[in-house]
Amino acid sequence: MLKTFSLGGIHPADRKISAGKSIEVLPLPKRVVVPLAQHIGAPAKTELKKGDQIKTGQVIAKSGGFVSANIHSPVSGKVFKLDEVVDASGYRKPVIIIDVEGDEWDESIDRSETLKTEISLSSEEIIKKVGEMGIVGMGGATFPAHVKLSPPPGKKCDVLIINGVECEPFLTSDHRVMLEKGDELIVGVKILMKALKVDRAVIGIENNKPDAIQHLTTLTENEQGIEIQPLKVQYPQGGEKQLIDAVIGRQVPSGKLPIEVGAVVHNVGTTLAVYEAVQKNKPLIERVVTVTGPGVSKPSNFLARIGTPVSQLIEAAGGLPDNTGKVIGGGPMMGKALSNLEVPITKGSSGILVLPHEEAHRKPVENCIRCGKCVSVCPMGLEPYLLMIEAEKELLDRAESDNIMDCIECGSCSFTCPANRPLLDYIRLGKGNVGKIIRNRN
Repeated sequence: MLKTFSLGGIHPADRKISAGKSIEVLPLPKRVVVPLAQHIGAPAKTELKKGDQIKTGQVIAKSGGFVSANIHSPVSGKVFKLDEVVDASGYRKPVIIIDVEGDEWDESIDRSETLKTEISLSSEEIIKKVGEMGIVGMGGATFPAHVKLSPPPGKKCDVLIINGVECEPFLTSDHRVMLEKGDELIVGVKILMKALKVDRAVIGIENNKPDAIQHLTTLTENEQGIEIQPLKVQYPQGGEKQLIDAVIGRQVPSGKLPIEVGAVVHNVGTTLAVYEAVQKNKPLIERVVTVTGPGVSKPSNFLARIGTPVSQLIEAAGGLPDNTGKVIGGGPMMGKALSNLEVPITKGSSGILVLPHEEAHRKPVENCIRCGKCVSVCPMGLEPYLLMIEAEKELLDRAESDNIMDCIECGSCSFTCPANRPLLDYIRLGKGNVGKIIRNRN
């Protein structure tokens, strides 16, 4: 029997219509917009000014603290201006706008296709390199990778878990990375194991990707300490706490991080980026992005430079269908609707989903019928109907005591609600307000 996590969860239709599409290199845009905050934590700080010439891979903004990440230029060219633009969240954020001129890379980057298997750096040197190269979690959370590789005093990791679940419907970028960059991925796993000083790594993959499971199983047949764990298809298994539960049967306590139970989790895209950073001296300047949807004429997986406008990826996938009702940054469960197609691709952009009108509109909201479905599917053991009321009525002390901050915003509650109540919308609002109270208190 296949493993999965023990509490809640749902099974929306996969709809992985781009799974068979090989990764394509997207042509360079004429101009990129590079946000200074592409990660959890403090925004990066830049000393660039208008007119500065830069090369691909050059540092253009330095981390603003320990929980922060360097930003590197994804292109070569001239700084057009420093500005603030609306990002995928709908808020204006500081950016560097660069006019593209050719594609001249920093000389220190190894651009060859040669697989480098020998890991010469020490654990400490790997962590330093990962920090210098601006690597962050590429599954959506964008937590700086060097921080995850530096457990706090008194905490020790005994197992590395690689997240190859990709449980969001429609998205296939991680699937393609596992199929097309498997050799590099396995070296990346070894690098992370060396950094964490562990001798066990588990790559968790849902059973709807049998080709990826088979491919990586073959690649790891003679590898000591690396195992492939097929998992039952169950959303939101890609969440760190759910994946840890599914793979090693340990439950992360409320308010705690995975290191509390001796685990560190990294996404497969992050693991590939770590390989490129450590073995090729390549910073995180591009990533694989799925562009898909029921009416998209050419569903694709593109290797796109950071800062490329969403509109260019949609055009490369055949353009917007006439019946488009909504464009979502990310997947249908946790992604957010975009109000502007000129927003840039960032380090955390895993996909662009184009939905037709009939799938984009919300159904009329009805009264809660107390069925309890939202409670039964919540993977964090919360009571979504109650948290919505508390957020709506601004009963923030009660919301905090009812563990609203534990919500991983997976959307399982809204998905399963027969009354079409906007549970996640209100819980997100409540989390934001409770988060402010906690920060002010601390």
